[in-house]
Amino acid sequence: MPPPPTDYTQPPPTLVLDEFITKALTSTPPELHPFFEAFNNLYTRKLWHQMSLKLSDFFDDPRSKPFRVDVFHHFVRDFESKLNQQRLVEMATKVSKELDNPQAQLGFLTSLLSRIDTEKSKEAHVLLLANIAHAKLLYGDLEGTKTDMDTAAKALDQLEGVENAVNAAYYRVAADYYKAKADYAPYYKHSLLYLACVDVATDITADQRLLLAHDLGISAFLGDTIYNFGELLMHPILDALDNTQHDWIKKLLFTFNEGNIGKFEALAPLFPQEPLLEENYPFLRQKICLMALIESVFKRNSNDRTMSFQTIAEETRLPLDEVEHLVMKALSLKLIRGSLDQVDQKAHITWVQPRVLSRGQIGELGSRLGSWIERLSSVEQRIAPAVSVSA
Repeated sequence: MPPPPTDYTQPPPTLVLDEFITKALTSTPPELHPFFEAFNNLYTRKLWHQMSLKLSDFFDDPRSKPFRVDVFHHFVRDFESKLNQQRLVEMATKVSKELDNPQAQLGFLTSLLSRIDTEKSKEAHVLLLANIAHAKLLYGDLEGTKTDMDTAAKALDQLEGVENAVNAAYYRVAADYYKAKADYAPYYKHSLLYLACVDVATDITADQRLLLAHDLGISAFLGDTIYNFGELLMHPILDALDNTQHDWIKKLLFTFNEGNIGKFEALAPLFPQEPLLEENYPFLRQKICLMALIESVFKRNSNDRTMSFQTIAEETRLPLDEVEHLVMKALSLKLIRGSLDQVDQKAHITWVQPRVLSRGQIGELGSRLGSWIERLSSVEQRIAPAVSVSA
């Protein structure tokens, strides 16, 4: 193979096909030789679509790792404008990961950006912007990451029918950016959107699944606007926590979703394993109380949502003099709607925030619906004779 390039912003040397193929066949393992023989044939016949597919197969092959940079720079660069541009960006992204430092990755990807036709290949442009943003994030350039993220987001808003791979690249870098900023709610949102664009079983490694499930759990607890864990609880990503040192985090998520203060207190001794949870215990204690209030309201029939402060104190295990503040907090967060009667010490609740329900909560809702149908049937039986007489 030719010597590795040092400056990826400079044009590559002119391709001499026979010379390149000969060197490749003498310096690569026999298992890769069929790729280079196919490259020779497809280049000679100018079959660029088939070339895109064959190159993608090559860069996907783990055995190609030591040769990816040289093949891209000394071969692909010669005809890259003729290839499917999104596939080109996907290949370039794999190649960039073989470079030895984030600065080299950034230079490599940025040089490609100037060669992509942003009007004809909008999805490829967005995909490349997202990958450049990620390289900047690894390099510690948070401001540059945010700039590229915003540009990619605007471009995505103008596109229809975007491929999952493009959306996934954007949501992934957005999630990692907000993780670096310790901004829990946006991290939670973008991570779930990322998961919606990938196949968890095949596109993410076991270690990545465990880390992602762990981080999603922590962000759910600490996000100051996250009071509904249903979407996360039903996602298979949480299975990655099973039988690991973090499996108690999954239990804690279900505990919060149920608003179960007893289980919360039973799991609290494990918080020192996660310094962020231990440091934010007062916030978490208030949050579980709010979740308990939401769950208590949700369980009640719509005509039985006037609750005394004493009842709320019992449901949330709070001192009576802290109940009013808790209800006001729930009202300000728009978790509930209603009013307070400070004289009679009652809360009149007219609405509770819609929720993604767990299977258990759906079952409970089904039981309530069944009871309502029975009462409706009873009323019908009572008034049926009177209707018949009047008729």
